[in-house]
Amino acid sequence: MRKTLILAIALSLAAAGAASAHARLIVASPKAGTTVAAPKELKLTYSEGIVPASSSVAVADAKGTAVPTGPLALDPKNKRVVVVPVTGKLVAGAYKVSWTMKTEDGHTTNGDFGFTVK
Repeated sequence: MRKTLILAIALSLAAAGAASAHARLIVASPKAGTTVAAPKELKLTYSEGIVPASSSVAVADAKGTAVPTGPLALDPKNKRVVVVPVTGKLVAGAYKVSWTMKTEDGHTTNGDFGFTVK
């Protein structure tokens, strides 16, 4: 019984370590689920430093049509903050931001969130 408990604890700790090894989106601007004026840029803050050359952010409208964006760049003051200029026109409606980030330790993770333009 004791060996089983020790094994269970060890596996739990290993799984927790593996889960924390990937970048998590901490803050997004615009914030997920909000209604905002059309943003001129997206600013995404992650839990780890990002490798911009191996990362991407895409914006699509409610029909799935891609919205043009400029090149992804890191905030010069913080390598965990990704800045993406929105070069296409955002009209009133729902938008989805999809992202894939590669971290400095080589892990890749992805996710998405939505916001609405008023």
